[in-house]
This record gives sequence, structure tokens and C-alpha cells, in this order.
Amino acid sequence: MRARVLVAALLGILLLAGGALYGLNHLDEAPPPKPAALATPALLARGEYLSRAGNCMGCHTQRGGAPYAGGRAITTPFGDVFAPNLTPDAATGLGQWSESDFWAALHNGRSKDGRLLTPAFPYTNYALLTRDDADALFAYLQSLPAVNQPRQAHALRWPYNTQAAMALWRALYFRPAVYQDEPGRSAEWNRGAYLSQGLGHCSACHGTRNGLGAVLAGEEFSGGMLEALAWYAPSLHDPAEASVAAWSPQALRQWLKTGSNPEATALGPMSEVILGSTQHLNDADLAAMAAYLQSLPQYAVPAATRQRPEPGLRELGRTLYSDHCASCHGAEGQGRGDGKTVAYPALVGNRTVLMQNPANLLRIIQRGGFAPATAGNPRPYGMPPFAGVLSDAEQAALASFVRNAWGNQAADLRPLDVLQLKTQRVD
Repeated sequence: MRARVLVAALLGILLLAGGALYGLNHLDEAPPPKPAALATPALLARGEYLSRAGNCMGCHTQRGGAPYAGGRAITTPFGDVFAPNLTPDAATGLGQWSESDFWAALHNGRSKDGRLLTPAFPYTNYALLTRDDADALFAYLQSLPAVNQPRQAHALRWPYNTQAAMALWRALYFRPAVYQDEPGRSAEWNRGAYLSQGLGHCSACHGTRNGLGAVLAGEEFSGGMLEALAWYAPSLHDPAEASVAAWSPQALRQWLKTGSNPEATALGPMSEVILGSTQHLNDADLAAMAAYLQSLPQYAVPAATRQRPEPGLRELGRTLYSDHCASCHGAEGQGRGDGKTVAYPALVGNRTVLMQNPANLLRIIQRGGFAPATAGNPRPYGMPPFAGVLSDAEQAALASFVRNAWGNQAADLRPLDVLQLKTQRVD
């Protein structure tokens, strides 16, 4: 009798858990009723603008491929995800989709055939979009030339490649909800929050993720390692990392528009974001994003224990700096610019140089530094890569020198730090 009771109780618990899991994966799934929008020139222009705000082309275009036709590999800690075809091809793209199907993908993370989409597609951000914006974006995608390019199957490891794992992840970390204006904030601030949290999906890079790849509430801008790219998206809260609270609004708008200002130059993944997205935003939206980002609360990343300097490391770095870097960055690390943009960044007090996480400094040494060639800064200066010139030990020595020269103070690096970064997968 006791065994039967235990079995019945266990079955009851499983049924309740299954029901809860089902319910949590079908929240807010009824699309708002509305007639199909007419594809007017104004609607298509709005959709194109929104596609730029979301940098949709960046992920959904493989190198050398047709725009929006998919195929690009998005490397995650759980395996590779391949971006699908967004063109209106009936066989391989969105040609058979309706506005409601597209809304379900953005708002609910669910495909037309009912499959749960992998959160590498940032529907956790896109769920904040209004239905009108989703419809405008869909209308624009439907106006593109149809490209026949079949979807490539994801290469995720088990169990992350199962729908059960997707359902459990969503039950834990996803609740669909359209952005609601925050009372007491200006219309400009709310517009900036809508763009930054939603289409801009800033937290997809700048969020601190847990072991299951989820960005927890309150950690959306606390900084995160882009392990597949070996770059670090710095904290937007920390004045020592990437906080822009102390910048003037005009300087921040200029940086988002051109990729450079008197304070800094955008490099690495952020360079791609500015090139494909923010340079195309209008002045009002740039001002809105600036207002929001500059209002983020300020706090420091907890300090790590510093290693003792390795004998001779900085001395070797000094020689390497003189041989390879001083002609551009200056003998005293002072950099060079014209007062409006940065030609060669100053290394004195440079946040990329001094951050606790040295990944970006090492990536720039290894792969070079290339600002985006934007309409407002069409011929930016670049830095050549040194991965084929300097050994791991020399890269560590050079980085250690610039982190501690001219009044800079930061932890020394070791050859092992360089090796660990190099062994990470890169796109």
C-alpha cells in the first residue's frame, strides 16, 4: 500500500511539474488581433530602420552571402547555432509566414512549426517589441529579394539540442512581455530603454551570464565574457570599465554614430555593432539611448587579487613597446588625435588597458585594432595584428608594461594568460 501511495504521489508531482512547464512555455501566446498592415513605403522604411536598430543583417548574413539569407554560425558555449533565412523565399525563408507567425518568433521565441527557438536568437530582448514594430519589421523583410538558401541544422551538444532542454530553460528564465514605459521617466529615457533593452539587445553581450547562458535580472549590463570570440563586453556600470556616465551626451552620440570621439574608439565586436546598427540611427534615437545608458547605476566590479610582478617581464615589454608601438601611441603612451576623434588611442589611463579582465587588450595586440568605417568617420586609423610577430611570452610582457607604465597600475599578465585566451574558439 505504501509503495502505491508513493508512486501515486510521484506521478502527481510529475503531472504538476509537467503542467507548470507547459504553462510557462505558453505564456502570452495569443497575438493581439489586428488587420494585416499594408506595405506602404512609409511602413517599409520604418521596418528597414528597425532592422538596422536590431542589426539583423549582422547575424543573418554569412560572409560573402546574400543579405538576410542566413547561414552564419553563431558560436556559443553549448555548440554552434546557424542563423536562418529571413528573406521571403517560400521554401527556405519566411515566404509562408504570416505577421502573427513572425510575432510569435519575436515575442514568444516559437517558430511557425511550433518549435521552441534557441535563445541564441535573443527573443528574450525582442519580446519587448510592440506589435506595430514587429509588423513593420516583418513587412520590410517580406519586401527583400527571395533567396533560396536552406536552413543549416544547429550543432548544439546534447542535451542543449533538445526541445525539453529549451522548455526547461524558458520556464526558468523567460517571460514574454512588451516594454512598458517606466513611470517618472521622460519619453526620451523610455525610448532609449526600449531600444537598448529590446531591438538593440545590448544585454546579449554586456550581460553577466550564468552556467546555463541566462542573463539574470539586474545583471543585464554588468559585463560578460564572449567566450566564443575571446572578447570581453565590459560592464556599463563600472567607471573603470565601460560606464559612459561621465561622458558628455554629445560625445556618446558621436561614438555611437561614428565609432570614435575624443574619449575612445570602438574596436572588436562593438565596432561591428556601430557599423551595422547604431550609425544608422537618427539623432533623436541616439540621444534617447545616450540618456538611458548614462542613467545606469554606477558601481565597481569587485577587485581581483593581483599577482606579483614577474622579474624582467616589464623590462622586456618596454623594449617591445619602443620597437613596435611608440611610433603611433607615443613614447609616453599619450596617443594622437585631432581633438574630435582618436587616431591612435592614448594608453595612459586607457580603460581597455587597465581593466581587470585583460582579454580585449590581448585581442587587440593579437588581431589588431580596427574602428568601423562609418559615414561620419570613413577612413579610421587601424592597428596591425601582432600575433604572428610576438610570442605568447612577448605579448604578456608588452601587455604588462603598458598596464604599469606612465602611472598606470594593473595586474601583470603571464604567458599562460595569453595561451588560455588563444585556446578559446573564435569566429
